[in-house]
Amino acid sequence: MSRRRRRRTESGSTGNWLTTYSDMVTLLLCFFVLLFAFSEVDAQKFRSILSSFRGGTGVFDGGTSLELLDFETAEQDEMKRELEELKELLEEYAGENGLGPEITLSIEERGLVIRFMDKVLFDSGKADLKPESIQILDSIGDILNSEEFKEKLIKVEGHTDTDPIIYSSKFPTNWELSAIRATNVLRYLVEEKGIDGNRISSSGYSYHRPIAPNDTPENKQKNRRVDIVILK
Repeated sequence: MSRRRRRRTESGSTGNWLTTYSDMVTLLLCFFVLLFAFSEVDAQKFRSILSSFRGGTGVFDGGTSLELLDFETAEQDEMKRELEELKELLEEYAGENGLGPEITLSIEERGLVIRFMDKVLFDSGKADLKPESIQILDSIGDILNSEEFKEKLIKVEGHTDTDPIIYSSKFPTNWELSAIRATNVLRYLVEEKGIDGNRISSSGYSYHRPIAPNDTPENKQKNRRVDIVILK
């Protein structure tokens, strides 16, 4: 075979290989798109899939790569609307059951926060739930187990002021006090109200996450609290 014919044959084989490879990549892309179409929209996963095709040789004419679809804004708007609806539901429930003065509700970056000042649930320097707080937690537990909330993850957070613990041998520092308070609220919701332990956790933050400066008795009272956070 002449050198010219051999070169032509090799060139033709290379072209066939590229065509086959391009077809395979196209089929893989279609497969991923179909999987995405049949699944719940997850912006992060979809972005990861599409980004794997970005920056390389395009699978369409002209080497055009797919543009990433931005779902973040739509997801954030939907999440905000959902939290607003849950907040209204909680406010209505709290009003009907006389809980208005006992709790405050707010939407923050982490989710919907149900805030209890410490005197609502505990005596000063103690972590045992007050008998009168049980009815409040019963109402909150019913809400968290309702249809609107049953799929939501929950975090119970304990917070204190900067005053050191002096008269308690049970709690050496505010770390122990805040953590045990949060744990006791969690235990009641799980053991007495039947909330699934897989969707709830607790943390104690001592005085390191204040909502007001610890410079007056009134502000310190604000910082002594337990937050039940319905996470985004």
